[in-house]
Amino acid sequence: MHAPVLVLKDSLKRESGTKVHHANIQASKAVADIIRTTLGPRSMLKMLLDAAGGIVVTNDGNAILRELDVAHPAAKSMIELSRTQDEEVGDGTTSVIVLAGEMLHVAEAFIDKSYHPTVICRAYNKALEDAIAVLDKIAMPIDVKDRSTMLGLVKSCIGTKFTSQFGDLIADLAIDATTTVGVDIGQGLREVDIKKYIKVEKVPGGQLEDSKVLKGVMINKDVVAPGKMKRKIVNPRIILLDCPLEYKKGENQTNAELVREEDWEVLLKMEEEYIENLCMQILKFKPDLVITEKGLSDLACHYLSKAGVSAIRRLRKTDNNRIAKACGAVIVNRPDELQESDVGTGAGLFEVKKIGDEFFAFIVDCKDPKACTVLLRGASKDLLNEVERNLQDAMSVARNIIKNPKLVPGGGATELTVSATLKQKSSSVEGIEKWPYEAAAIAFEAIPRTLAQNCGVNVIRTMTALQGKHANGENAWTGIDGNTGAIADMKERKIWDAYNVKAQTFKTAIEAACMLLRIDDIVSGIKKKQAPGASQAQKPKIETEGDADGEQILPD
Repeated sequence: MHAPVLVLKDSLKRESGTKVHHANIQASKAVADIIRTTLGPRSMLKMLLDAAGGIVVTNDGNAILRELDVAHPAAKSMIELSRTQDEEVGDGTTSVIVLAGEMLHVAEAFIDKSYHPTVICRAYNKALEDAIAVLDKIAMPIDVKDRSTMLGLVKSCIGTKFTSQFGDLIADLAIDATTTVGVDIGQGLREVDIKKYIKVEKVPGGQLEDSKVLKGVMINKDVVAPGKMKRKIVNPRIILLDCPLEYKKGENQTNAELVREEDWEVLLKMEEEYIENLCMQILKFKPDLVITEKGLSDLACHYLSKAGVSAIRRLRKTDNNRIAKACGAVIVNRPDELQESDVGTGAGLFEVKKIGDEFFAFIVDCKDPKACTVLLRGASKDLLNEVERNLQDAMSVARNIIKNPKLVPGGGATELTVSATLKQKSSSVEGIEKWPYEAAAIAFEAIPRTLAQNCGVNVIRTMTALQGKHANGENAWTGIDGNTGAIADMKERKIWDAYNVKAQTFKTAIEAACMLLRIDDIVSGIKKKQAPGASQAQKPKIETEGDADGEQILPD
């Protein structure tokens, strides 16, 4: 008796799953379409209104998607991809979305033919393994020490960005900064921590050409007592503290009962002696500059300035760490624990300069700095923000190459090679997985196709010519020159990509596509807002079997 009901429910369920797949694929394609035009050197910029009402002008995929407010869960998941890509390798944020969108798009046909998503995912994962194998085969090792190669590489990776019109400027800054903070961690490996040890200071005014990498650190601070303390010290001895140089207040409310008038003076004297004692412990080491993360009282300021020592207070912890790395000092927690080895002597010059209407302290000309500041100048805030985003990408590219010095061709050549190889291999794939595998091979062509679209050339002719060249395996380095739209050899045009970035793009895109394909239902945990005045208890609604699998699953 019950059997037909079960069968009916099951068929309803499957239909619901297919609908959800379609909804997810549409949402993902919508996200991909938003930033499709920002791929390549002839790409368009997007102008966004951010949450605070400010304006962002950029063509960095991640920066655009970060500002989007999306309701659909699948679209949210797509947006996370570009953030992952940005944090992991810092480049390829647009490519990863375009590729994932295309992978889902080609899967749609199989969903319609009632292929099970697991089958499609298996084929995709096989395609991913083979694609990485192709990358390994065509990758070309390079010498990190060769500056001109590095420069060409970083330049080609950020040639798609807004700042490419300023020539080598950004690439130069990025290479200088990353080579400065790189530390060897043994076994021929180098670690480059961009976030921690490279600070980008944006100062509006001046020209973009005035931007430079400082051999040291710059902070937005002035000395505590500008009249009494020196603002320029050559070869300073620097002491870094993260404790306050002022009298300790009681932890919680402290009551002191004073009977005699003299007791008050005794109390004040104790405070003074305590601070004097602190300062003497510091002055023992004859510093020229004392920097603390906490407060510094007037009295301490008096003792220090009397001894001819300059002081800076309330510094950020991150800045303090950078100064320590730059001048070789050690941050000390208590003045009585100071040792000679904690004093930083690596800096060549301490100077306070006024730029615009703010004071900046420079600790520069360091001997072997392991941290640095990039000073960016430019006409307007919007321009500087975009330059900073491009610089971050450039530094990530430089870091990726230092970590894994291998190159693959840019301009869509890698994707075309992978696509051609997978198409050939698809004939040897057995069973039903053959078709999704072949579709994945075709999906890789989305990148060169988008590049061709953004150059404004005839897409069909260009793609056919490229496919022809790659099908007979002539030259893996044939791709599209993004500036002219011409078919060219990427080696000659010096259009390259870092191996890390490409591998990460493929992995992220395919794994994400598989994850979205395996979703067969979206259930909302959000309560619907009640209309005002509808506060009286409503009758509980009993769901019938038909409702439970209806398509209205997401809230409006």
